[in-house]
Amino acid sequence: MTSPQNVFFEMPCLIEKSQSLSGFLLSKKWFKGADRRYLAESLQKFVEYNKELFDFLEVTPRIEGSGKSASLNFRSDRFIGAIPLRAPDTGKQIGDFVVRPRYTSANDQFSEYVEIVNLLESEILPEFKNSIPLLSHRNLRPPIYLEAIKFVKLLEKAVKAKWNKFQNTERIHRYPKSEVNWKRYVEKESDPAKRLLFPCRDNTLSTFHSEFFELKYVYSISKKEINSFKTPRHIKYQFQDTLTYLDNALYEFPEKFTNELYIHNSDSVVIKKLKVQGNKILTGNFEEITAWRIDFSLLFERYVQFIFKQISLEIGAKQLNNYKIRQFSRFNPPWALNYLEPDVILVKNNLDIVVDAKYKSHLFNLKSSTEELKEEHRRDLHQLLAYTAFSKNKNKVGILCYPSNEQFLLELDYVFPHSNVESKVVLLGIPLKKSELFGLRESIIDFISGIEKERLVGVV
Repeated sequence: MTSPQNVFFEMPCLIEKSQSLSGFLLSKKWFKGADRRYLAESLQKFVEYNKELFDFLEVTPRIEGSGKSASLNFRSDRFIGAIPLRAPDTGKQIGDFVVRPRYTSANDQFSEYVEIVNLLESEILPEFKNSIPLLSHRNLRPPIYLEAIKFVKLLEKAVKAKWNKFQNTERIHRYPKSEVNWKRYVEKESDPAKRLLFPCRDNTLSTFHSEFFELKYVYSISKKEINSFKTPRHIKYQFQDTLTYLDNALYEFPEKFTNELYIHNSDSVVIKKLKVQGNKILTGNFEEITAWRIDFSLLFERYVQFIFKQISLEIGAKQLNNYKIRQFSRFNPPWALNYLEPDVILVKNNLDIVVDAKYKSHLFNLKSSTEELKEEHRRDLHQLLAYTAFSKNKNKVGILCYPSNEQFLLELDYVFPHSNVESKVVLLGIPLKKSELFGLRESIIDFISGIEKERLVGVV
């Protein structure tokens, strides 16, 4: 549990405006040496002092009011994470600023995130920045059990692939075979019964080798982390069969302590990935935790692609992910785009569907009408319409995906009166919750089926 005295402020990601922090109260608790007659100046100095780390977490501090009524609020974007902060008056470390996932559970704020990552089987890794250590230390670190789960899944693949290495072992033969240990032979050569017994060093392929012993040591650390009280119960249950399989497969293997798993050029791709992941666990147990972040926009994009992959298989459509629409010209200004890249394109018979995922807060602000929200949506809409313009098919739909707390689907029809050309755009709200996946998928399939029926009626 995070200690409150070590946390300066905590907020969810994708918030346009957090609750306001009174400059007067901040000066009493955090900036005790600041001149209370000039609170706005102290807040401005605080923002400038910590600007680099706020930028790293993509948090925008805003100062409102003046004098003793000055206050501070924040806008968060696509990252979750934690950064250490310094006071504007002394420069000393005062506490940590935390951006948590928007989707939290009572047991663990990362559980929904872990569920989605395991579903995608994708690498969405934390990024770290050199800074002073977090005051909350390990309480605010990214979930270690997520790294342990990744290691266990890779180890299962390695065990099933039967990773063999040459072992140089000494065996007794009745003839000189390979390299003979003549020193040992001479010691017993005087015994006629042993004169024709030659101690030789044989190279044999075996899974029973020292590098696997080191992997079992890391496995023990990972297993302990997965089964710890910090890991949500439903996450533990998901991996009990895998842990039982590995316990049985590695039963006879001893553990060998190591600080690092060495990666060789001869290692297979799976083994290299396994060792890289193992080293993260080995170093993660001892490293100080500095500023870190996780990009939820990348997670959201891949989740959208995963959903539409399932849909494309069910409706018999061809799917293109991150398909590059390139531009060709003799001269390109330095600011020109070399290509456009929609997240998903579905092609089925005479219907083209272009999907673009935007990890933004619009569907959390359905009753808000700020200029910033309008401008962001205008850019998103123009980008989606640009993607659909490259389809020759008259039947085309653009789907603009935003995260939301619950399923949301709204059709927006744009018609140009002079040509009577229509563009259909769908606002699709996608909850980042595994439990909502089946219902969401069925709703999208029903919508696409409805569009196809409309087109067929129009043709008739």
